[in-house]
Amino acid sequence: MDKHTINTVFKEYLHPLNGEVISKMVEIMKIDKYVKKLDSLTFAKLFIFAQINQLESLKIISNKVNRIKKLQKELGLKSISKSQLSRKLSDIPSEIFQAILQHLVQQIHREFGKEQGDRLLGKIHLIDSSTVSFCLSQYKWAVFRTTKGGIKIHTRVVLYGEETTPDKIIVTPARPADMTQLDSLMVIEEGALHVFDRGYFDFEKFDEYCKQNSRFCTRIKDNTIVHVIEELPVDPSSNVLREAIVKLGRMKYPLRLVETLDSQGNKLTIVINDAKMSADEISDLYRKRWQIELFFKWMKQHLKLKKMYGTSQNAVYNQVYIAMITFCLTLLMKKKVHYQGTLLDMLDYIVDYWSNCFITFLKALFKKPERSSFGRRKLKHEQIFQDTLAQYEEGEVDHLNDLTYDPIL
Repeated sequence: MDKHTINTVFKEYLHPLNGEVISKMVEIMKIDKYVKKLDSLTFAKLFIFAQINQLESLKIISNKVNRIKKLQKELGLKSISKSQLSRKLSDIPSEIFQAILQHLVQQIHREFGKEQGDRLLGKIHLIDSSTVSFCLSQYKWAVFRTTKGGIKIHTRVVLYGEETTPDKIIVTPARPADMTQLDSLMVIEEGALHVFDRGYFDFEKFDEYCKQNSRFCTRIKDNTIVHVIEELPVDPSSNVLREAIVKLGRMKYPLRLVETLDSQGNKLTIVINDAKMSADEISDLYRKRWQIELFFKWMKQHLKLKKMYGTSQNAVYNQVYIAMITFCLTLLMKKKVHYQGTLLDMLDYIVDYWSNCFITFLKALFKKPERSSFGRRKLKHEQIFQDTLAQYEEGEVDHLNDLTYDPIL
């Protein structure tokens, strides 16, 4: 890492993009054949800058490029107009950003190592979707409801210790059901375990996954018909309320059913097609599904996803994929410098120091506090009581009727 410390923070942040790999992708797809100014790599760098700074519009992005000399130097771009950005955002195929995202995902797997994320419960893949709502009059292609538009970000994430990382992203209009993308999000890999919610509930699919030995864990719906084959004993000291071998509806294959309580004391009824895991492990496993909800919350709060730069389908999809690319780059930077704080703190430091020398950034990141705190001062209650008692016995009690606030006490 020492040889890179003379670079700027932004250049080090973008380093995992690997310009040679992207250039090959662009050449294969024949995207930049007649482009003279804003090529795909420069475009990606600029919109990553817009993502980490949460720039509100294409006009603001254009102004940043035209005014900030340091940004021009980083991008190799002296000026750009709003209309040029708009055309490029709509014209460039989203497949290029999907490919870049997958390239970064592979780097994350190499950096974090699969054994770290799979130590406890096997290769855990959390599957879910998140909806971003739009005004239907502006996004007519993104039909959701009668008067509402939107997209769905179908996502598979992987747990690496305390980190949640995207593994696969599929963006679609919001109307198709979650179930339509489940096959695409499943992993054909020995030992893979998929955890998803009731939006992906389908008996035929469950039978198919059992036949393929694809492991899955999910909750059952309240109106699901459950045929009990055998009730199993439960340890009274565990969090598990019930365990049984069952068949659901018209399913051919049996499943294990585990009833447990969530953190609010509500009953969860979980089914799984794994015969080896203990009931307690299954109970803990499903609670990990909440991590994907936290991932979506982080993305929507700290990256530019709620307001889109363009209204075309391609523009919207490109913005979503670039947001995911930004998340991966932030995670890789956090891993590279061995930062132990939160991912949001890492992003804040990158935003504050993006144009600084990388060594300056590292010094600020790991700067020791200038003064130490001994914690909140503890009051000597017993001493205060004894002093008050002595004053009372001596008749000095007028001050006890004084209601003036004493800031020291």
